[in-house]
Amino acid sequence: MISWVRGTLAARRGTEVVVDVGGLGHRVAVPPGCRLPQVGDEVVIHTHLYVREDMMALYGFPTERERDTFELLLGCQGVGPKVALACLSVLTPDNLTRAVVTSDVGTLQRVPGIGKRSAEKIVFELGPKLGATPPESLSAAEVPHVEVREALSGLGYREAEVDRVLSKLPEDGEVEDLLRSALRVLGGGE
Repeated sequence: MISWVRGTLAARRGTEVVVDVGGLGHRVAVPPGCRLPQVGDEVVIHTHLYVREDMMALYGFPTERERDTFELLLGCQGVGPKVALACLSVLTPDNLTRAVVTSDVGTLQRVPGIGKRSAEKIVFELGPKLGATPPESLSAAEVPHVEVREALSGLGYREAEVDRVLSKLPEDGEVEDLLRSALRVLGGGE
């Protein structure tokens, strides 16, 4: 397996880059918005070689953690490289871990190509692999917000509405109080 590619960034076209390694150009698919040096600069891209009967493709990431997360996602039934790449373009590895550990299906559904069922599968399959302990960056205050998000989504509110309301809520509080405040904002009471 090819663990990384180090060379000169020769070209960048949307979600693909070409890395010149000793005169050989390696075409690597990267997540949209992936932060890499300028064309002509040296680059190290952590890679995953995806092999299927009819194709071989190299997927690359600026960090090992992103690559490892990509590989975890590929291990989920029904998740291919395009969906895994889309997931990492929307969520950081910490955000993905947080969503899986807290069973925040709504956050996973923000990824193009992931519906409710797929999000539930990802939570179910990745949960044990990521452990029951939330990442260090998950504060106790964020858990009620996840529950409020799920409650509002369950009531039929669109993701954009839920995001807007959650941004207006206090950082901490009881789930019931936060939900009451959110419903007041959605009802036009604030």
